[in-house]
Formats: sequence, structure tokens, C-alpha cells
Amino acid sequence: MEFLTDLWLPIVLSAVFVFLASSIIHMVIPIHRGDYDQLADEDAILATMRDHYVQPGNYHFPFCNSMKDMGSEQMIEKYNHGPVGFVSVLPNGPMNMGKSLIQWFVYTLVVSAFVAYLASFSMAPGAEYRPIFRMAGTAAFLGYGIGAVLESIWKGQKWSTSFKFVFDGLVYALVTGGTFGWLWPDAM
Repeated sequence: MEFLTDLWLPIVLSAVFVFLASSIIHMVIPIHRGDYDQLADEDAILATMRDHYVQPGNYHFPFCNSMKDMGSEQMIEKYNHGPVGFVSVLPNGPMNMGKSLIQWFVYTLVVSAFVAYLASFSMAPGAEYRPIFRMAGTAAFLGYGIGAVLESIWKGQKWSTSFKFVFDGLVYALVTGGTFGWLWPDAM
């Protein structure tokens, strides 16, 4: 845990800088405006969901209990007939942006702490900027960018949307790598 005391400044500042970069990406640049589509006849679908007391959670449809059931004629017919998809239902009420932003900032701290942990084993005190930037940026990219691809592989998210989140992750990785390279201690 020594790395936390030695690298607390790049951990905290890289988290702050990533938080600021994500705010710019999501509030100023319109890159994510087309990530989601509206359901046709949304009001009727929402009314049906309310009538059936759909609770917050993640749902897959058509639903089956096992991989064996997935191959049954009945399920194959349901899949072919469609629609097929995933739905995440949140608690009723307006989005709690404060809570989400706090969770996002904590996540940026966690990623930066893992970057510091890896860097403390692979980079010597007083190391040059470029190797630190490369190592820290690569580690940060694993934390911020690669996971977005899973949404397209497993949940059918449009690849264009996943690639936008991968791009976001690349920006955050560059910010993190730059911060660690800039603030890497001369001695630990």
C-alpha cells in the first residue's frame, strides 16, 4: 500500500482530470447524442410495463431458464418472431445525476489507484515521462475503454456506440498517462 502514499497526487489529479474530460465529452461535444433510440409508441409500452408492475432490474426477452431451453423449438420460434432484446429498468423518478457523478468519480479514483499500483511495480522512481505515459495510459485504457466492447458483443448495442465509448476511454487513458508522466516522483 506504499504506492498510495507515494502516488496519491497523480491518482487524485488524474481522476479529477478524467472527470473534467468526461464532462466536456458528454455535455459540450455532441458525440453521444444519438446513442439511444426512442421506442415506437413509447407511451403504450410504458403503460403496459406499469400495468404489469415491472420492477427495477435487467431483463432479457424472450426469456429462457437454461442454455438447453434456448435450443428448443419453442424458444427458437420466439427468437425468430421477435423482438429480442435486453431492457434495464431503473427506479421511478428523475435520474439522480448527483449520485451517478459521485459513483463515476469514485470509479476514476479506483482506476487511477490500479494504474498507480501497476506503475509502482514497473517504473522506477525518476523514470522518464514517455515510458510512464505509455504504461499508465495503457493500464488506464484497460479500465476505461475496452469494457465498452462487451455491450456490443453480448447485448446488441450498436457498434458505433461502443466505439464512441472506446474513444472516450482512449481520451481518459491519455489524460491519465499524461498526469502520471508529469507527476511521477523522483524518489519513492
